[in-house]
Amino acid sequence: MSQAVSQTLEAEYRETFPVSAELYQRGCANFPSGVTHDGRYLEPFPVYVNRAGGSHKTTVDGPELIDYWMGHGALLLGHGHPAVVDAVQKQAALGTHYGACHELELNWADWVIKLVPSAEKVRFVNSGTEATLMALRISRIVSGKTKVIKFAGHFHGWHDGLIPGADAPHDVASYAMPGVTDGVMGDLVIVPPNDLAAVERAIDEQDPACVFVEATGGHFGTVPVRGEFLCGLRELTAKKGVILVSDEVITGFRVHPGGSQGYYGFTPDLTTMAKILAGGLPGGALAGRADLMDALQFDNQHGKKMKHPGTFNGNPLSAAAGTAALEIVSTGQPCDHANEVGQRLRAGINEVFTRKSAPWVAYGEFSAVNILPNYHGPRPDGDEFIPHENQLELLDVSQDRRLTCAFRTALLLEGVDYFGWKAMTSAAHTDEDVTRTIDAFDKMIDRLREDGLSE
Repeated sequence: MSQAVSQTLEAEYRETFPVSAELYQRGCANFPSGVTHDGRYLEPFPVYVNRAGGSHKTTVDGPELIDYWMGHGALLLGHGHPAVVDAVQKQAALGTHYGACHELELNWADWVIKLVPSAEKVRFVNSGTEATLMALRISRIVSGKTKVIKFAGHFHGWHDGLIPGADAPHDVASYAMPGVTDGVMGDLVIVPPNDLAAVERAIDEQDPACVFVEATGGHFGTVPVRGEFLCGLRELTAKKGVILVSDEVITGFRVHPGGSQGYYGFTPDLTTMAKILAGGLPGGALAGRADLMDALQFDNQHGKKMKHPGTFNGNPLSAAAGTAALEIVSTGQPCDHANEVGQRLRAGINEVFTRKSAPWVAYGEFSAVNILPNYHGPRPDGDEFIPHENQLELLDVSQDRRLTCAFRTALLLEGVDYFGWKAMTSAAHTDEDVTRTIDAFDKMIDRLREDGLSE
């Protein structure tokens, strides 16, 4: 037994997912900790999936799960949307990698420029991490400065330049990351979220190349950022002559066809995108002001060109999937549906917590449903509600490992695969999915109480 969850819960979990347990043993022989992404690690073992469709995925063991990972947020349209599948199948027969320019990359870029307010020019990359790395480097080339400001708790990919300070705990001593040098850390300035005064002080003291912000707050609204702050940040950085980079890797095409900037009405200088951008295939992009993107151009006005290769940049398969997905997203219906499902889930789950007198709360906005256990504050009164008055140190916390594993395994036994402590809803989730998920939370609380893990 792993000791990560109770013997009773683990025994039932192993009985329900025996093939996954066997496959995980193979995984441990091949991969560190048996997984290919930190977020997929789960004790005593993760479930293995062999097919998916719509809002559901099916495990190798047989049980079907309501999926709230949605491809780590990439699948706003759900698994296997017919238009995306058709586009990819047709393109695969024509070629997956030309090593040449092609019309599909132009069509893909046309949709980005049409939908994203800040997008004057676009460059495709392969992931959100690559997009933020490019934004950082361009900002330094254009400004001639080296330092970058980011907010504590905001995640901008796992590269050295921006990963420190992304996760709890957020005391200064914890900002250092294994493998990141002191020299890199010396160029990074981390300020509290939702604090314009702190940003202004940091700009005046550090003279940075740019400011990065996750456009709904760290980890898709764990510590929410709202429109008033974003518009204030835009005004401040413009006044100070500092490049503003809006990280819309998650929010882009999800909260609104134009991302957070389209919803809230602010225009950053540069925007990073991935996930929904490529319709469920690998792909990312940086878009923004033409004069800034000029740093990628040969013989540019800055006198220095950013070198940018990348074997799969704008590859035909990702371009085909992304073009098909963005055309559907442009109607606004997928965003509206996913946001509505998120709202209904938050309300329904909170009704369960209230009815069962459980000290837990669901919160969030748009298509995010965050779960905060061990909460004893005021109950929600709508989507404007944020627990603990939006305090970083009380919201963006590392939960007890045993509670986390028990929470997730209990939900998996009830047919729900939750994305850690967060759900991402989609246009494919149905009324039945909402009802079944709320019922699963009801039973999850009972299971955890039997194990002594919840009041």
